[in-house]
Amino acid sequence: MSVTFAQGFSAAGVNAGISANTEKSDLAMVVNYGPSDAAAGVFTSNRFCAAPVQWSRKALMNGRIKAVVLNSGGANACTGQAGFEQSETTAVKAAHSLNVDVNDIAVCSTGLIGELLPIENVLRGVDAALLALNDDEQAGLDAAMAIMTTDTKPKTARLQGRGYRVGGMVKGSGMIAPQLATMLCVVTTDAVVDSEQLQKVLELAVNKSFNRIDVDGCMSTNDTVLLLASGASGVTPDDDEFTELIVRACSDLARQIVGDGEGSSHDIKITVSGAENEKAALACARAVAGSNLLKCAISGNDPNWGRIVSSLGTVPSHVADFDPCEVTVDINSVRVCAHGGAGIDRSEVNMDERQVDIDIDLNRGNAGSTVWTNDLTHEYVHINADYES
Repeated sequence: MSVTFAQGFSAAGVNAGISANTEKSDLAMVVNYGPSDAAAGVFTSNRFCAAPVQWSRKALMNGRIKAVVLNSGGANACTGQAGFEQSETTAVKAAHSLNVDVNDIAVCSTGLIGELLPIENVLRGVDAALLALNDDEQAGLDAAMAIMTTDTKPKTARLQGRGYRVGGMVKGSGMIAPQLATMLCVVTTDAVVDSEQLQKVLELAVNKSFNRIDVDGCMSTNDTVLLLASGASGVTPDDDEFTELIVRACSDLARQIVGDGEGSSHDIKITVSGAENEKAALACARAVAGSNLLKCAISGNDPNWGRIVSSLGTVPSHVADFDPCEVTVDINSVRVCAHGGAGIDRSEVNMDERQVDIDIDLNRGNAGSTVWTNDLTHEYVHINADYES
């Protein structure tokens, strides 16, 4: 049911004529009817952040969001003051129609960088979305589909807490890097939680999920993750349980992004254990996940462990201290590298399944971390050589 699984939320997805694909829905709206409107957000750290990111950061300064307008078909990034005014105009339109303050409206965009949106189409889309708002399962799915770009399927989540619910939707398929990952994401809950707690939990969840996936090492200008709480359940959740549910929701959505990576044929789970601390383990996992040589090898069903250890060796010793002669690497449970050298012949590795598990033991400590990535295929090149939104 996506974002409509939690009580107090309605959603819609409509065709506003923003996208070059005239048959695609391209504008979504999520509305929080309360009684609470607490909200939190995490955004891209890209210095070329898009106009809607700038607007939504400003809107969130009061810790409240009553509605989110999201569009595909154009990123509205690198568009200067005119682009910012388009985001503001969109927020004003939604705020007026909902009879709320303009600073309680978040705006999100995704698509081609460097072009202004067809703003009249956007505004007509807001009107259409307002008429289509519903709190049922289809409305949540419609919203998730409207924010897709190169995604091949909508990505949603739903989790049940003790007396409250968590729902969510995300888009993302390319330009995915472990600095947040490229996405528009809205997570909703009907729990009673204030904005300060929401922000704390969301930052932790993003770090454990979206910050640990990598499709192509490219950071977007538009990344936005919003967490909205309606309080409609009347339940104040246990802090630990609530944190766990939000982490699980974000992890589920992040995993779906990897599973829909542009043109990919394998999902690669890289787990580093035996590190001195989690920071070291994460640095090692990210180094391996960022190897295009490894991605190409996996695409060709080649469990080439040499490309794993060569990437691992690029991590500075002051970041992750380990002895190369003590490192082991297993690919799909076959120890292809033992003590820094050849282990079982890599021909013994079964590469038939979509998921590939790479387990690296540094044999240096007790900490570990996991990063997900994809392989790199001809189809990825084709998609991005011809990409228009």
